[in-house]
Amino acid sequence: MSGEAPAFPWEAALHAGLCRMRLPARDFWAMTPRELGFALGLLRPSAGTPGRAGLTALMRAFPDKKE
Repeated sequence: MSGEAPAFPWEAALHAGLCRMRLPARDFWAMTPRELGFALGLLRPSAGTPGRAGLTALMRAFPDKKE
């Protein structure tokens, strides 16, 4: 079995989504593994994500409504 990727940890994912997060089954199954990872704090945004200052600048440059 060398060279094979490890199996997806379904038991852990189900426990985390349905028990720890108390998601309804339809919401759990609608999530991608990446979304579940972010929701559980297992994944972090990449360095390319703007910080608070960058977000504020974007919000000023592209407001939701004209003032």
